[in-house]
Amino acid sequence: MAERERIGLDNLSPSPCSKSSAKRRGRGHGSGSGKTSGRGHKGQKSRSGASIPAWFEGGQMPLYRRTPKRGFKPLRKVEWSVVNLSALARVDGDEIDLDVLAANGLIRGGKRPVKILGRGDIDRAIHISAHAFSASAREKIEAAGGTAKVIE
Repeated sequence: MAERERIGLDNLSPSPCSKSSAKRRGRGHGSGSGKTSGRGHKGQKSRSGASIPAWFEGGQMPLYRRTPKRGFKPLRKVEWSVVNLSALARVDGDEIDLDVLAANGLIRGGKRPVKILGRGDIDRAIHISAHAFSASAREKIEAAGGTAKVIE
């Protein structure tokens, strides 16, 4: 039984008939792709240097201009990660910051600023640091004896 030759980067070659040379265009009518070289007759696509963008519709009013546009999308919109007081009541400890919130799965560790909202009640004094607080959340935290610290 013949021993197989080891395959390595030094002896790789393409499988037979997998590589074919490019069709040589414009080499006479006997070649099968002479004269117009497979471009047909006249027209924009037959000319040299013709590159038509994919969205071009032949001069017809393009789709993105035909469709109505409404509203306004601000470029610098701030998207907040919101946490309610009812969720904070389930967190152990009385010192709560962004790392504690992420560890408990209340926010994802990302670039979004965190805002504490006032839905729910809190029955113990907590000291929490976040980027923003709603007025009702701040009232409830301070009424329970805690502090709400705004971080930049």
